[in-house]
Amino acid sequence: MSQANGQPIRVLCAGAAQGLINALKEKSLIASEVQLDCRFGAVGAMREALLAGEPCDVMIVTSSMIQELLQAGHLRRGSESALGNVSTGIAVPSGDPWPDISTADALKMALLAASGIYFPDPQRATAGIHFASVLSRIGIAEIVGSRLRTFPNGATAMRELAAGSEASAIGCTQVTEIITAPGVDCVGILPEGCGLSTTYSAAVACKAHQPESAQAFVRLVAGPATEALRRTLGFDGT
Repeated sequence: MSQANGQPIRVLCAGAAQGLINALKEKSLIASEVQLDCRFGAVGAMREALLAGEPCDVMIVTSSMIQELLQAGHLRRGSESALGNVSTGIAVPSGDPWPDISTADALKMALLAASGIYFPDPQRATAGIHFASVLSRIGIAEIVGSRLRTFPNGATAMRELAAGSEASAIGCTQVTEIITAPGVDCVGILPEGCGLSTTYSAAVACKAHQPESAQAFVRLVAGPATEALRRTLGFDGT
């Protein structure tokens, strides 16, 4: 993967893929001469940044949003490639007992017993939007309202969950964000009837300053060379 003029490849990336990008750097799978300028956050925030004109070479968000942005002419058609599917899961601080979340009723009881419930932005984050709907669906949104702790993205929610002093706290976000967060354990995915599996994809922005380098990065992050790593970090095959 070459890089034009020594300029960084600018990436707007959903938090669900942040651990993957960091792992690519740590494992030296990205050439040393290639520099990345990454902004991570909720999917909705990344969309807002692109539409506001923030410099971007590569966009990594949900596949549905990639398609929306392709159709609107913000991303290059034919440049897109799927990284894989990511499930939404439940986390607890490392060392805490794992609650039973095997059924919707068990999840409901676990959430009712929690002193604090940590999750990402219920307006702009994929996992946050879904989890807020789950709370309503199982009939406890109002009951646990005072115990909800929301944050701009899943990584921040997990960091605060790990650092918090609340006994019996619980969290919910994409499993890729749980697996890569220090200080929390991934209890498992949301049970049947409450679950969500989201496909994430990467694509090159129409206004990319270095489209060839950007396309090479998309091939790396979504291609066979990193498939095993993606699976380790919580991505399932598409």
